[in-house]
Amino acid sequence: MTHNKLFHPLKNREVHVEPGRFERIILHLHCLSQNHKFRWHLAGIWRELLPVVVVGIALSCLGLDADLVAQPVSAGTNSLEQRPIMTLRHDRKSVGSSAETAAFATPVLSGTLVALLGASQWLNTKPLQPSDLHGRVVLVNFWTYSCINSLRMLPYVRAWGEKYKDQGLVVIGVETPEFAFERDISNVQTALVSLGVSYTVVTDNDYKLWRAFDNQAWPALYFIDADGRVRHHVFGEGSYDESERLIQKLLSEANGTSVPTDIVAVSGKGIQAAADEPDLGSPETYIGYEQARNCESPGGIKEDAPKDYSIPSTLPLNRWSFGGFWTVGSEFASLQKASGSIAYRFHARDLHLVLAPPADGNPIRFRIRIDGAAPGPDHGCDVNPEGWGTVRDARLYQLVRQGGSVVDRTVEIEFFDVGVRAYDFTFG
Repeated sequence: MTHNKLFHPLKNREVHVEPGRFERIILHLHCLSQNHKFRWHLAGIWRELLPVVVVGIALSCLGLDADLVAQPVSAGTNSLEQRPIMTLRHDRKSVGSSAETAAFATPVLSGTLVALLGASQWLNTKPLQPSDLHGRVVLVNFWTYSCINSLRMLPYVRAWGEKYKDQGLVVIGVETPEFAFERDISNVQTALVSLGVSYTVVTDNDYKLWRAFDNQAWPALYFIDADGRVRHHVFGEGSYDESERLIQKLLSEANGTSVPTDIVAVSGKGIQAAADEPDLGSPETYIGYEQARNCESPGGIKEDAPKDYSIPSTLPLNRWSFGGFWTVGSEFASLQKASGSIAYRFHARDLHLVLAPPADGNPIRFRIRIDGAAPGPDHGCDVNPEGWGTVRDARLYQLVRQGGSVVDRTVEIEFFDVGVRAYDFTFG
């Protein structure tokens, strides 16, 4: 499955802990297995493994405990990382298939549903009680509202919740933030209305539920049967027919009667439309320096300080650049003087950019050009054919949706007001 976001619960926006060597290896392996285009992960795997292999050989020759190899190679700066990782490693609970969970029915019930019912912030409903879930099938959807992968799954989750609610299905969305603005309850409430999410949602700002489920990606689905056991999980987009058939199976078991086996017909609109897989040739690209890559701005990025950037005359595919005065922070870049721009050379039907207004909430005007011209029929749902749009809320904005053949294009987004915050490019 190409569409998911791996996320380590330790690497959040407040702790700023870098992933350890073994976690980086896993991330490289995951990206390589998910998308054959990302060949550079092979080099990353070898780069991370080589020192470990050398250390392992040395320890073996000396007769030392091989378990030491599992410890972080360097001390000092990694000490903060090491303690939580070891704690999580020993406390994990299995939440896989029915065969995996059969032997762990009691731990899963206490470690997931109890944690879920202990959520501090409930939206669209009053806090649920154990009696509300007794004998019911529960579908848990981990998501975050600015993630394009999460947004493209929403039409299915909504449809299942509506179709099966009278047969005993309870849908609970767990909004676990990636960016700081997604911790703001008012932002989440605004998003729920605009996205048409009416089922129960809990917020997970402290990642307690993420850890309780041992979750690993946005989006993710967990299927909990009427006995409180996690019977299956799905990471990332796709497998929708299989997921619905599992819901039907669990409901049949719970009710002791058969459930109709027809499958919902879903067609997402706007940003919730399925990706154009055959022509998706550009990767998610973060703008904050903590995860930024492929920036072509001359002189590179200057961290946490204003700099006057310039856009090169040409950009290679999947490279991008700033233009104007920007301050690039760990999570986002903010425009310091009007006007300023960001350019990206991409290959995909859709181009999205996560944007937020400044702290004072003033709206920010912007205009996009594709290959130097107004987008016309290739405009996204958040801009008009002339390319004009406004940043009013902190969310994902669809800037481009190509209606014809997908070819390499260069988009430039020009902002006309100070303070806009730019976070993340995604494609579809």
